[in-house]
Amino acid sequence: MSELIVFAFPNDKGASEMDEAINRLKKEQLITLDDAAIVVRNLDGKVKVKQAVNLVGTGTVGGAFWGMLIGLLFWMPWLGMAVGAITGAIAGKLTDYGIDDDFIHEVAETIEPGGSALFLLISKWTEDKVLDELSAFNPKVVRTSLSKEEERKLKAAFGAGE
Repeated sequence: MSELIVFAFPNDKGASEMDEAINRLKKEQLITLDDAAIVVRNLDGKVKVKQAVNLVGTGTVGGAFWGMLIGLLFWMPWLGMAVGAITGAIAGKLTDYGIDDDFIHEVAETIEPGGSALFLLISKWTEDKVLDELSAFNPKVVRTSLSKEEERKLKAAFGAGE
């Protein structure tokens, strides 16, 4: 089973700093990622997304998934009723993969202007050791679990294949 976990920070550097620690933990074989993305929300509310580094050859989910999820998280309040059916369809698709409305709303409310977040799709980890190592960053942790079947469907739906 994979888990989609979001580590949120009140500043714009926290996610990048934690990403460096995640890379160290990967080298120590304490965590295996399927994919990762860093989100920075500027003070004006605009969002910048970058794919995390060092994931070549891991069968990543890809930019389409992160774009849809992060777009739904941050742009939905400004989209209005005109595209309600479209956002409803996207939200429904994400729910099919274990990402429910509560998770989406919690993440959207957690990452405030001036903040950042590290989104991780974790396939395997030594949870207690990883969380102990990352606790020094003092992130707010938001998580949702994905089963192997949900992960397979997610990858297939967003073009990553197996």
